[in-house]
Amino acid sequence: MRPSVTHHRPAQGAARRPFNLLIVEDEKRLALSLAKGLTAEGYAVDVVHDGLEGLHRASESPYDLVVLDIMLPGMNGYRVCSALRAAGHDVPILMLTAKDGEYDEAEGLDTGADDYLTKPFSYVVLVARIRALLRRRAAGGGTPVIEAGGLRLDTGARRVLRDGAEVPLTAKEFAVLEQLALRAGEVVSKAEILEHVWDFAYEGDPNIVEVYVSALRRKLGAGLIRTMRGAGYRLEAPR
Repeated sequence: MRPSVTHHRPAQGAARRPFNLLIVEDEKRLALSLAKGLTAEGYAVDVVHDGLEGLHRASESPYDLVVLDIMLPGMNGYRVCSALRAAGHDVPILMLTAKDGEYDEAEGLDTGADDYLTKPFSYVVLVARIRALLRRRAAGGGTPVIEAGGLRLDTGARRVLRDGAEVPLTAKEFAVLEQLALRAGEVVSKAEILEHVWDFAYEGDPNIVEVYVSALRRKLGAGLIRTMRGAGYRLEAPR
């Protein structure tokens, strides 16, 4: 017998065509809390607690976004994400995990996830990430590509081309570069990079950003990213 799915729908008077979200999370209290909050935001939310059921639901129903935990019974989130991408489903996937570390993030992104959030996380940050992914999907209509400063970032494939030549980057290096490229020509503060790449729960040394910027300069060229002392970093984007 297939596990049940819990449906949460916005109250009467909400938007006529709300975004449809699927939450695949085995911590039932957390899943219910997220569903209630997101329903109050105007989303239509379905909840399942098993990886196999999550794969079935995401494969058979036209969801606008999937919030996918990694540690799941039946099938883990990595395998669910990989199976969806292999089947040609391009629904945005936001992965949740209690793990922490670059290896876990790299594995999640390599299987095709669009974003990654480590537990415990701020509900406000979660909603902001969901809105950003939905905006990106609506604006791009496909895999978003960013071009700036002689760079071409394929955010779906996580590939970077510098003047036509591919430059291998780690998941974290790509994420830092993406934040700078999205605001090419503008100053992006260290705090903003930390919030978007490491999320609010990061309690390590904030100078970790400098380590990744230095790595990007070695791989992409020293003059591409400029340090604005006391303010942050700017990706040079000549017209």
